[in-house]
Amino acid sequence: MSGPPLLLALHSSSETLGVAVQPLCQSDAGAQVEGFPLGRRLSNQLLPCVEQLLPADQWPRIGRLAVAIGPGGFTGTRLTVVLARTLAQQLGIPLHGFSSFLLIARRLLAAEEPASPGQRLWLEQVLPRRGSVVGCYGLDPTALGGVAELETPRLVRPEESWGGDAPCAPAVVDAVADARQLLELGQLAHAADLAGPWAPVLPLYPTSPVEGL
Repeated sequence: MSGPPLLLALHSSSETLGVAVQPLCQSDAGAQVEGFPLGRRLSNQLLPCVEQLLPADQWPRIGRLAVAIGPGGFTGTRLTVVLARTLAQQLGIPLHGFSSFLLIARRLLAAEEPASPGQRLWLEQVLPRRGSVVGCYGLDPTALGGVAELETPRLVRPEESWGGDAPCAPAVVDAVADARQLLELGQLAHAADLAGPWAPVLPLYPTSPVEGL
């Protein structure tokens, strides 16, 4: 193994797989980020796509992992979470899972000018005939990356009222931008020397909860 330790980020909560690699402790320097519009081909193409940015013989260089845990498509999200958990366990390295809604919220709240302390935002993903998945986020200087998940994404049936008390925006994934968010959060976790145990990192799928892998 040669070269500095690396941070690997995986995001597959949409039809596009986001893969990002960056040397640890280098902020935005040296980042490689790619989006692969795979759709249902993810199960066959996940490893080849990761290897386009980081060949398998370089995987021992991975020093920390970050993965999007959903909400999103069940199969796609589960596959990247399983891969990240397996790598973290086999390599003995930290793994951090982040909600795909949290990554969206960080992008949207960062775009607000001026941002105000305690600012809140609801995100909603509408599901045909099933209702909506909603979650709430807010600016919090004590949270990793400055945004806290105030309410974990949950399914709200069409006949139910969830009573959002703050602005609401559609939860639209940008796989490349959100993979960059994962890099940023992974770097912050590394700077804070967070443990990152792999076992608690599980897919977040509000319409079909996963109890374990």
